[in-house]
This record gives sequence, C-alpha cells and structure tokens, in this order.
Amino acid sequence: MRRNLPFLVFSAIVLIVFISLGNWQVRRLAEKEAYLAEIEARLGAAPVALPAAPDAGTDRFLAVSAAGRLVGPEVHVLVSTRDFGAGYRIIQAFETGGRHVLADLGFIRLTDKDTPRPDRDVTITGNLYWPDETDSYTPETDLAANIWYARDVPPLAAHLGTEEVMIIARDITPPDATITPLPTDTSSIPNRHLEYLLTWYGLAATWVVMTLYFLSRRRKKAT
Repeated sequence: MRRNLPFLVFSAIVLIVFISLGNWQVRRLAEKEAYLAEIEARLGAAPVALPAAPDAGTDRFLAVSAAGRLVGPEVHVLVSTRDFGAGYRIIQAFETGGRHVLADLGFIRLTDKDTPRPDRDVTITGNLYWPDETDSYTPETDLAANIWYARDVPPLAAHLGTEEVMIIARDITPPDATITPLPTDTSSIPNRHLEYLLTWYGLAATWVVMTLYFLSRRRKKAT
C-alpha cells in the first residue's frame, strides 16, 4: 500500500480535476440554457414601437413593429441556408417616423438578384439585432457587383445613409414573393456544454478504470 501511495495521490488529484471541470460545465450549461431561454422570450415577445435611441446592449433581440417605406438601393449579402442553398440577404433603408434604419428583409435566390423591386410601403415586424459576422477571413465587399459578405451594421449604415440600427424582419406586410424572411434565432449561438461535461465525466470514469487496472496489474506482479 505504501509504495502505491504516491500514485494514488497523483491519481486522486487528476480525478478531482476532471470532476471539477465536469461540474463547472454543468453550471455553464445551466447558465447558457437560461441565457438562450431569455433570448427566445425576447424574440417571441409582443412587438413594441421602435425605440427612439436603440442600444446595442439593452435592446438586442427586442421585438419591434414599424410602418414605413423601403427606399433606395438594396445591399446583397451572400449567404447559404440549409433550406434554400446559396443566395443573398437583402438589406435596404427603411424610412419610418421620419427616420432611416436598416431592414434585413430576408433571403432571395441567386437568380432573383437582379429582379427589380421598387420602393414600397410596408409594415415590418421583427427584432433589433447587431450581427457580429466579420473576422480576419471575411472577404472585402465587392461594391461593383453589390456583393457583401457580412452584415456589419456601421458600414451598411454609412453605405445606405441610415442609423446604425437593424431590424431583422420575421414578417413583412404586404409580402414580396421573391423574398423569404430569415428571422433572428438562437441557432448561431453555440451551446456545447453538454458535450463538454460528458467529455470530462467520461475522462474521470476512464481514469478510475485505468487506475484500478494499474493497481491490479501491480498487485499481480507483486505476488
């Protein structure tokens, strides 16, 4: 027993580390599920009027409804969807209550890129959102071809002459047959904590089995 003591101490420390990391992931899973539930509740809440000065922190995912007019040129953001394949998100300036904000109207197929869509009066119901889709791998915008690769609110607002506010439409009245709304949801928010906790607890169980096997082998050699 005495000669196994250093190994048993080491094994116990490793086991405590694995279990502690698993317990931490249990807490993180509960926190993430609560966070996602809060977002889902905000996304599905009864829409309110567009705030006078929306804040990217406190008003993120806020459900809003506004009547106004879609005006000016479209911006086409290249996107690929599971249901429709490759296409573009249409983003346009939305004039409402004497203001101009960005409106993400939804998805069009590649073949509808050059389909004319005149300015029109609509009511948009959706959610405020400030996407974070730009990283070091994002290609440069092709302004000549009107192809963007990310919904980066400040450049889009500067390009279309609007406030740095974006409504992601989930319903547009009257609808446009060429446009399919792509509402904001939580699918892009990663939640792999269940996978992580199973990994750490699995490692803990494996470590126990390996420890017992090692001690059994050592005992057999001693006899």
